[in-house]
Amino acid sequence: MPANHQIEVEVESEFIPGQSSPDEKRYVFAYTITISNRGSVPAKLLTRHWLITDGNGEIQEVRGDGVVGVQPHLKPGQSFQYTSGTIIKTPVGTMQGSYQMVADDGSKFDAVIAPFSLAVPGLVH
Repeated sequence: MPANHQIEVEVESEFIPGQSSPDEKRYVFAYTITISNRGSVPAKLLTRHWLITDGNGEIQEVRGDGVVGVQPHLKPGQSFQYTSGTIIKTPVGTMQGSYQMVADDGSKFDAVIAPFSLAVPGLVH
């Protein structure tokens, strides 16, 4: 990715016990994502692609337009933050993916979302 196309993605995940039901193999996690344009060219988020893997190795693949119903357009130095959620069948899992971006100069590139953990507190040391 050229230096003028630098999108940084930071993630925080959180277990939501009130919406989870371990007896039914339902573990709900919220994740808050901050997308920051560290490059020199404005860029718009077009689509998202997620791979969500539970502790059994079962993978859910999610693709769609934008995030939380919007396609944020970030000028250099700007950030966009949103919170969403996912449900997996085990108390531990991971998520990773990418956002397809288009810069104002017309070039398309992927902003990679590094793997992050989904874990019920106290289970992983």
